[in-house]
Amino acid sequence: MNTDRGFGLYVHWPFCQAKCPYCDFNSHVAASVDHDVWANALVSEIERYAQVTGPRQLDSIFFGGGTPSLMAPKSVARVIDAAQTAWTFSNDIEITLEANPTSVEAARFHGFRSAGINRVSVGLQALNDPDLKALGRLHSAEEGRRAFELARETFGRVSFDLIYARQNQSLADWESELNAALALAADHISLYQLTIEGGTAFGDRFERGLLRGLPDDDLGADMFHLTQDMTEAASMPAYEISNHAKPEAESRHNMIYWSGGDWVGVGPGAHGRLSIDGHRHATKAVDAPSEWLSAVGTKAGSDTREMISLSDHKTERLLMGLRLREGVERDLVKNCDDKVIYINSLAENDLLEADDKYIRTTRAGRPLLNTILKELLT
Repeated sequence: MNTDRGFGLYVHWPFCQAKCPYCDFNSHVAASVDHDVWANALVSEIERYAQVTGPRQLDSIFFGGGTPSLMAPKSVARVIDAAQTAWTFSNDIEITLEANPTSVEAARFHGFRSAGINRVSVGLQALNDPDLKALGRLHSAEEGRRAFELARETFGRVSFDLIYARQNQSLADWESELNAALALAADHISLYQLTIEGGTAFGDRFERGLLRGLPDDDLGADMFHLTQDMTEAASMPAYEISNHAKPEAESRHNMIYWSGGDWVGVGPGAHGRLSIDGHRHATKAVDAPSEWLSAVGTKAGSDTREMISLSDHKTERLLMGLRLREGVERDLVKNCDDKVIYINSLAENDLLEADDKYIRTTRAGRPLLNTILKELLT
């Protein structure tokens, strides 16, 4: 298996102050958290994985969740120190923490910087108060702007997230908000179309016909193309379907995912991909926080690990790599006549670009990626 696509560590902090109605991540609201106990468990898992992977150069660490900005800075420092003991840090290692922009969490930024965080991604999600309330966010638009400005002052690299195609949002509304966002941004921004996921509060409301004002397909497509036009004009084109950056400002950690690199995943529900003894393996941690905590250090362990077949690995590479502007190696679909015919058909319709070495989605094809993948993987 190829091990030259980077090596990262993902740390999942499963706790939030409240569950957002659109969120289908493994996140939980807890009345209290023993930070020392959780730090001990995360450190223990890192030490265990170091025995599995052996010596590696670590290119990135990503604290996700949940809301990892609710972590105690000293816990973040302990995790980073454990990772540095377990593996060799690259000279320019990227260490990212996701943050929610409440005033209490923003005040912790200096503590996180001292702990070793050098990149922060702030979950703004919207830039006006009515839409923030509809999305179940606890911060105001002004709190969000202040938190991001503090992040820019504190960290070397910063990004923020916005959700568009929201209820009752017009194309003109999104154009105005995106203009404001691009004026606020540094060199990276994540722009996600609102998707309604099963098992969420929004999913339940949608099923009951109570989630009104969502854009139709045509308006959603118009919003996507407007997003591409405006970010390209601002010299922050999409390097992945929902992520935009100036040159050299791409998220290194996420590029490990999308390009088929290796990463260790620790914490409840965390996934990982590891190349061991020439084979690709998938790991998956126990979801429930209490069960995960109880399982750490036991003979049964906190996760499962299974070998990925070469066919499934190629499927993953297609699923992830076609999200990237650069595309994936054409070898992933070689010796398969029906897929070659399909690729050629998509290229003729300007939905894919294909040459002897790579296939990639065009701007017109990216909004149709799910349909394209379904055909390629059938």
